[in-house]
Amino acid sequence: MEKAELIERLKGYEWNDVEFKRAQRGVPESAYETVSAFSNTEGGWLVFGVRDGAGGFEIVGVLDVDKVQNDFLSVLRSGQKLNRVIAVKERLIEDDGKALLVFHVPEARRQDKPVYLGGDIRRSFIRRGACDERCTRVEIGRLLRDAMDERYDEEPVDLHPERCFDDESVRWYRKLLDDRNPDRYDGTLSHMEFLHHWGLVVETDGRLLPTRAAVLLFGAARAVRQILPRPVVDLQWNRGDWSEELSRERWVDRLVIETNLLDAWKTLVDRYLQRAEKPFSVDPETLRREDLPPDYVAFREAVINLLIHQDYADHTRKPVIRFFDDRALLWNPGDAFASADELLDPGEKEVRNPRIVAAFRRIGLSEQAGTGIRAIFGHWRRLGHVPPIIENDKTWKAFQLTLLKEDLLSEEQILFQAGLGVHLDEAETKAFAFACREGSLRPRDVRAVTGLSGAGARAVLDRLAAQTLISPLEGTETPVFVIAEHLRGRLDRAVQVGGQIGAKQPVLVTDQIQPMQESLSTAQVGLKPPSLSTAQVKTLTEISATHRKIMGLCDMPCRLADIMNALGVANRGYFKKRHIDPLLRGGVLRMTRPDQPNHPDQAYVLTEAGVAIKALRVSRDSGERANGE
Repeated sequence: MEKAELIERLKGYEWNDVEFKRAQRGVPESAYETVSAFSNTEGGWLVFGVRDGAGGFEIVGVLDVDKVQNDFLSVLRSGQKLNRVIAVKERLIEDDGKALLVFHVPEARRQDKPVYLGGDIRRSFIRRGACDERCTRVEIGRLLRDAMDERYDEEPVDLHPERCFDDESVRWYRKLLDDRNPDRYDGTLSHMEFLHHWGLVVETDGRLLPTRAAVLLFGAARAVRQILPRPVVDLQWNRGDWSEELSRERWVDRLVIETNLLDAWKTLVDRYLQRAEKPFSVDPETLRREDLPPDYVAFREAVINLLIHQDYADHTRKPVIRFFDDRALLWNPGDAFASADELLDPGEKEVRNPRIVAAFRRIGLSEQAGTGIRAIFGHWRRLGHVPPIIENDKTWKAFQLTLLKEDLLSEEQILFQAGLGVHLDEAETKAFAFACREGSLRPRDVRAVTGLSGAGARAVLDRLAAQTLISPLEGTETPVFVIAEHLRGRLDRAVQVGGQIGAKQPVLVTDQIQPMQESLSTAQVGLKPPSLSTAQVKTLTEISATHRKIMGLCDMPCRLADIMNALGVANRGYFKKRHIDPLLRGGVLRMTRPDQPNHPDQAYVLTEAGVAIKALRVSRDSGERANGE
């Protein structure tokens, strides 16, 4: 934590990742509770030398720096007061002659949780908001389960293997496996031999017993309910946008699924195809029809992610999939072991249910190991949407994925960028659009909207900053950029007219017991810039019906007289001033002879921005036709 960031935080309130203590001459006992909470959640900063008074936080300074620091570090490194040795990073910051001790407490490995005090596991704490809260019995159980080397789905259960499986589910699975790998596996094996071969039925004390994974994957309904006394998933369709939910009935269609995972998957796909917003997609280049909805791949990966990664030992909460007109929300009990950044990296990830995951991947119902979330982001990106939002909540041990059905490059955003007079490549265009929408931009946001590596994302940020479109936010641990000050007024006016360029989305939650934290969404700061510009030049902020007709004529260069004749208008001066000139200023049209504006052969043609706006409209129109079919 840098000094500037620390001072900035002192102006507000304690966040979930920072805690202030007075600690002038000694270490308060509550500091160790904070260490436990940070270790069991997502880590954080502990600052000594700050008093919490009625008027807010006040820097009072640590008076005996060496003693306080040595006492605190020796306790953390001894493993006596806490059940684990805690390796913190310490730093001394001085402000106006007053010393502040800043300690960064890292998140503990899952195998080392819970971190607790005094040898009493009941004195385990988690960080919730700005408070350290003692873990409940259920929360301690979740931490202990995730710490186990043997995963929950690998454990055998005392059910008769000849009577606990659904024969049709096993047969369906084996057919898919054989279709993917013809002649590779012995088709003469019995179902029991087949499941034993894949480690889904195991020998224990001379008996063959099914694992939890086997029952969850292939179990008959009664067997599934014996080991999972809550739904596999609660599927809901809601009428209207998410923001309208509170003023409407909660759902118009609901399906609570309590079958095995393979039947659950088939049921989810069937219901999705029945209610898909766009029942088929059309390849924009070949115009060939694909008899699957355009967002099917993202839906498939998101739903399978929910089925294979949830905490099946948690019987107090159920997964929920909620569809709205403007988004889909998938909420799961059980957080991801990887961070949000790591989920976008290539490579294998540690998983909660390895046998269930392997079974789904074996038949191609999930992407290769470590690519599921990346596949969702990639497909959503190809559809031109705002990137999905990941909320991996370590406090409540829950995971939410939100798929926003919102164009990243709206007409308003394309017009706004076209009016800036700069040339951006595709990655820069998308990254800047995201910055306009959220008010800030980080390397991981650039990765989400472009699919670039970390180095590529940083290069995009550097190029946008070099063109003075964004500027760095000072005093932050990781790079954060905001819209450049000279653009903020123009952006504010564009938002007022267009309504969507910088529309910050609210925190997305399900109707489960706890709200999700904002800490791991694809956008973090969400700063809304004030209107600071004094520029008075009127810019084009929306496309009228007449503008669209003109754009429809200008795929190829078209003279003004021909445009007027096609539209049936006569007043040349008024028409040019009212319609053509705004399109020119807005970067939608360009003149074929820009150096000779009054040339008798002057013609007008669409720019790249104009083509993009027209393509966006064509895409929307084709979707509306698909819905009406």
